[in-house]
Amino acid sequence: MCGSRTSHGIAEAPRGQAGAVTLDRLLDAYLAHVRTERGYSAHTVAAYRGDLVDLIGFANERDIDDAAGIDLALLRDWLWAATERGLARTSIARRAASARGFTSWLHRRELIVADPGLRLKAPRAQRTLPRVVSKRALADALAGLADRASGGDPVAVRDAAIAELLYASALRVSELVGLDLADVDRRRRTVRVTGKGAKERVVPYGAPAARALDRYLDVARPAMLVAAAGERTGHAGPVTSAVFLGVRGGRLGVRGVHRQVAALLSSIPGTGPSGPHALRHSAATHLLDGGADLRAVQEFLGHASLGTTQIYTHVSAERLKQSYQTAHPRA
Repeated sequence: MCGSRTSHGIAEAPRGQAGAVTLDRLLDAYLAHVRTERGYSAHTVAAYRGDLVDLIGFANERDIDDAAGIDLALLRDWLWAATERGLARTSIARRAASARGFTSWLHRRELIVADPGLRLKAPRAQRTLPRVVSKRALADALAGLADRASGGDPVAVRDAAIAELLYASALRVSELVGLDLADVDRRRRTVRVTGKGAKERVVPYGAPAARALDRYLDVARPAMLVAAAGERTGHAGPVTSAVFLGVRGGRLGVRGVHRQVAALLSSIPGTGPSGPHALRHSAATHLLDGGADLRAVQEFLGHASLGTTQIYTHVSAERLKQSYQTAHPRA
């Protein structure tokens, strides 16, 4: 009996005959599904791929190469093996989520009789409080970047604009590097970004970020394109709509921004991650410290759930302290 054919071009076996299609081909189809139909970001799809390639390799070592062989016992053994290798609780929880998504998709397409992922449990990921840099420390760090940019070096000017915009608009690093020139409204001081789930939002930025960004776009970015063109052909530079460029004239990558922000925050006391997300966390907390409404901050950050935004209320100690001193009779 011939199986039906999916929109991704794989032949689906009838219920109970999942062995007609290999796990590798099923994984390709599943990743195409989450990328095109669910609108997952490239970063999320890459994380799914990494987790599920590991699961399939684990299954292959046990002579399992079809969907019918993926059962609850296999999934539990896979997570246990990862735990024995010392993977963090967050990584184990993410792997379990990846497996549940894959088995749910297999079940909906009748490639497996029952969904083993429904009964798969993983240790609850411990939620750690994000690192928040104080307003004074950030002001000093940004002033240092501005001083380096005052010499006119295009990369220094770019780096100052990046840090200012990350903090001013609380952007994710993927949102920052994905910005195109058409996304920046310099008159209104807003940027249009595409966040998780391909959702767009428009966020404002303030005067310091405007000054840094204007200088970069008017002076440094054209200089970087000219320099890149000179290194390549001596003629016209690469054509790109990206706002932030690398030294070769193409779109700046996520790793480059991570290195830059890590260097910026390395001299500031404090524990926790020191990448671009630390600036996003700091911006959110400082907004709440200044009295911003939690739902307004949720919209500003592009969070789908208010619960995600509420973590910042736990790190807003300054706001709590000020409220206590103002309102409590024994303060």
